[in-house]
Amino acid sequence: MTPNYVPGVLNAIGSGLPLLLASFLLTVMLLAAGVRIYAAVTPMHEWTLVRQGNTAAAIVLAGTVLALAIPLTALLATSFALLDILVWGIVALLIQLLLLRLLLFLLRDLGAMIERGNVAAALVLAASQIAVSLLNAAAMVPY
Repeated sequence: MTPNYVPGVLNAIGSGLPLLLASFLLTVMLLAAGVRIYAAVTPMHEWTLVRQGNTAAAIVLAGTVLALAIPLTALLATSFALLDILVWGIVALLIQLLLLRLLLFLLRDLGAMIERGNVAAALVLAASQIAVSLLNAAAMVPY
């Protein structure tokens, strides 16, 4: 004899699990695509530099992953529509790309500093990315 709440739980899993999995997979794909796009448009070639042991490039790449994941996490936690996650995930990537362009403009030698292994420059970029992504994530959360 099963407790009378078991059919309700199974029904909730059956209806909610597909949406959960679809949302999670979309978010992971957005994160992977975002990191790939970001790395492709930066002048630093982070993946190559990381393979060569460049700590500064690794910090920038880690900052990029976190900066893209933070708003995606907010979207995943608050949105039930896949289209919302897709659209606002793309917006989050665009905001990060705009921030990169701004910092490359303001700190004209930033790319070269990171290529030379300048950890201080990498920390400034990574911290800026994460700070903007936190603000972005907060702005995406509905009231």
